[in-house]
Amino acid sequence: MYNILVVDDERLICRGLAGLLRASGLGLGQIMTAASGEEALDYIRLEDVDLLITDIQMGEISGIELMHQAKMAKPWVQAIIISAHETFQYAQTAIRLGAKDYLIKPLNSEQFLDSVRSVLLKMDKPLPRTEEVLSAGHEDFRMEEPGPAYSEPLNQLLEEPVDRLDEPHPKTAYYEHLGLKGPYFSVIKIRLALSEAEDARYSEQDARLLQYAALNIVKELLDQQWHADVFYGRNRNIHVIVQWSEEEYAELQAGRIHQLEMIGRSMHHHIVKYLKIPCTVGISQILKGLSFLNVLSRQADKAMLWSREHKDYHVFYYGDFSWHNYERDPDADELSTQSNQIVEQVKRYIDEHYHQKGLTIHEVAKRNHVSPNYLSYLFKKITGSNLWEYVVKLRMEESRSLLLHTDLRRYEIAERVGYESPEHFSKIFKKYYGVSPSDLKK
Repeated sequence: MYNILVVDDERLICRGLAGLLRASGLGLGQIMTAASGEEALDYIRLEDVDLLITDIQMGEISGIELMHQAKMAKPWVQAIIISAHETFQYAQTAIRLGAKDYLIKPLNSEQFLDSVRSVLLKMDKPLPRTEEVLSAGHEDFRMEEPGPAYSEPLNQLLEEPVDRLDEPHPKTAYYEHLGLKGPYFSVIKIRLALSEAEDARYSEQDARLLQYAALNIVKELLDQQWHADVFYGRNRNIHVIVQWSEEEYAELQAGRIHQLEMIGRSMHHHIVKYLKIPCTVGISQILKGLSFLNVLSRQADKAMLWSREHKDYHVFYYGDFSWHNYERDPDADELSTQSNQIVEQVKRYIDEHYHQKGLTIHEVAKRNHVSPNYLSYLFKKITGSNLWEYVVKLRMEESRSLLLHTDLRRYEIAERVGYESPEHFSKIFKKYYGVSPSDLKK
């Protein structure tokens, strides 16, 4: 049974859509409603949510931003966007971030339920091309894959050091012929545990089939919405060169790295879920110029080195880590010290700002110069507590003290501890303490 979260700042629409879902006969689990992006984020962080249905324009946190943050926290969450505006740019951004549908208000009830039904039916199925590959079996399996003529020049470009980065690459025209025009690039590398040294279960035929299936997963997740080349790297790995034109790069604004990390987490999630093989993903920064691809390639490799320290973490962004000496790989003590320093400074920041309205993990991460997902992982690993649960704990302890020792009203306390509305505050308080604020006061 699937849990659905409906988000719209018009409460009547929330209740109406929730009612339609309850009467749909779809056999759903919990149906939750939220009247703001902030309230919705608390549900996403603290509850099991499978499908997010959200309005696109809701004040501080838009539906696009909400979907983005939901997928960063839980890559398996699917999303349907609803909007009063049939704006191509909104729709394009939503689809690029993985929205399964974009519906225009006023909603047609039948169309809405058909959209939800379609998303739920596909929820546990592999991506279509991957399902086709896996169901073909060894007898019928025929490789239609990027051959050496395609993969080898791209691998050479990633491996070739370029001494004069201020001059055009000597093979620029040739690589532009392959589609590498940029001018902005990033490199993602996916290391599959298929070699004999890592896992002797796989025959050569099995390893080739699984590598091909993984390549298809990556291609389908990029789904024509990203301008990317996907090809075989060395040792059964998958490499991706993502590129942006000047216009595309400007459109992405501040969310570029978050989107790369989101797609990296989706790749890892789908490969592990459907192929049952461990993998590690390394993501480089974004740099301008074809001649920097070798630098980006080394960044992706170096990002994956941190898997030695974080064996239960799998998607690594180069910019999350400080490199005191780029040419030398960090040792275990450096890795551990840096992790502890990040968590300590984040705790100090939260202790000072937990009462701030609209506080998000993204903002905490940005202020401390790490990505939100890595920060969430690191905080839990070192403190044993979920980062947002720590924020909620501080807010609840202060609100309980204010309820018991002052005459402040509920809305005033909600305001003081960082909640947008007294209703939202009351929901969280009751979930945390098991009683409502008014009952505790009595």
